[in-house]
Amino acid sequence: MEKIAIIGVGNIGEALLQGLIASKVEPHHIIATCRSEERVAALAERYAIQATTDNVEAAADADVVFLCVKPNQIIDVIGEIAETVASNSVPTVLVSMAAGVDIADMEEAISSAGTPIMRVMPNTPMLVGKGVLAVSAGRYVEDEQREAVEKLLTSAGRVVAVPEKAMHAVTALSGSGPAYYFLLTEALIDAGVALGLPRDLATELATQTCAGAGALLDQHPDPVGLRAAVSSPGGTTVAAIRELEESGLRAAIYRATDACATRSEAY
Repeated sequence: MEKIAIIGVGNIGEALLQGLIASKVEPHHIIATCRSEERVAALAERYAIQATTDNVEAAADADVVFLCVKPNQIIDVIGEIAETVASNSVPTVLVSMAAGVDIADMEEAISSAGTPIMRVMPNTPMLVGKGVLAVSAGRYVEDEQREAVEKLLTSAGRVVAVPEKAMHAVTALSGSGPAYYFLLTEALIDAGVALGLPRDLATELATQTCAGAGALLDQHPDPVGLRAAVSSPGGTTVAAIRELEESGLRAAIYRATDACATRSEAY
């Protein structure tokens, strides 16, 4: 691709930018936007890319425009660049990285019929190249365009194609999922302190256990089997698991993900 635009270089936008650079996309093919001139200068210096505060400039003749702004800003940004996208000399693909905004709503906002639009639900492990990015393609996206965008996204993690109707559930599971693991780790740290461990030691034990468990799951995606392997009959782990189950951990996760999906639908 000759021009890749990233509109809104916050955490997700910069994670994507870092991934693209690491995957050997030439920096001069990338243009990024943010609100402040100071941030523009910093991005240009750090990554040797083009940077600007002007979204319209970024979208001009771009092969793909990644929209990395907040959900409540997506429609406004699309409206801002719609005329430019319609007049581009190349078929520009718009790729939303925001939760909750339907492809149909984005197609209506762009106003120019036939604009290819894709929707992505990323998560914050993108920051270390370990994200999972669920992708849905709109009706005007050609196979070649979809494949090209998915190839770019693999620079930030694993890409999974899903039907758009599943996106609210995906948001509840993988989009917000890292926060659930962080909360569990935080609780383990506090529990370790309550058991008499120094906080720095409890932090090291809990965080490394989380990282190790994640690595095991990545190699052996069988959480039931992995849990059983740790749970000796009548042993210490079984005693702990019983308490978690009787305290309603599983039911709490059902309720939490349902609340998350419902909130996603409300955007």
